[in-house]
Amino acid sequence: MTDTNTPPSTRTPPRPKRRIPVLVLLPVVIFAALAGLFLFQLTMGGDPSKIPSALIGKPVPEQSLPPVEGLTENGKQVPGFSKADLLGKVSVVNVFASWCAPCRQEHPLLEDLAKEGGVQMIGINYKDKPENARRFLGSLGNPYDRVGADPNGRAAIDWGVYGVPETFIIGPKGTIRYKFIGPLSPQTYKNVFLPELEKIKASAAGS
Repeated sequence: MTDTNTPPSTRTPPRPKRRIPVLVLLPVVIFAALAGLFLFQLTMGGDPSKIPSALIGKPVPEQSLPPVEGLTENGKQVPGFSKADLLGKVSVVNVFASWCAPCRQEHPLLEDLAKEGGVQMIGINYKDKPENARRFLGSLGNPYDRVGADPNGRAAIDWGVYGVPETFIIGPKGTIRYKFIGPLSPQTYKNVFLPELEKIKASAAGS
């Protein structure tokens, strides 16, 4: 019960309500939105690897990536690449890193694809050290015709990469035709990726 005889000067003023800054809540909101997107994909029977990319149908980034220092094949430096190297042929661009465990899991599939031929294999070595990249490809095999070094991750940002690994299919006009997010598994490689690649190769042959 309130003491009405207490002088106004001695009453404890109500504490003001603390407001949480909007910037503090922003990361939480972004995380919740991304989590909701993945949950929607899963619950609706979709595949998180099929998250649409705004770059599909757009030209590849205007970049010139240097080679991975000291990475050689048959005694010759494995070259880097630029947009010009992606013109005139169907290319598969794979973003990988030596520290990426899922990259190791999908690597045998990239080796199989390289052995089949018919496409140019391009690697983007993401936020890696040259010696680690050389060790990675030296132990598992190098499926790439060209490997561009992206030590600070800026090139991957231009490609709209969410994380490693990611794999793109590029048409002969230098257009991004397809993007697979996450590691390829034997099932997704056979049932998803290869059919997309064959469609793009067929359309390139017919154009």
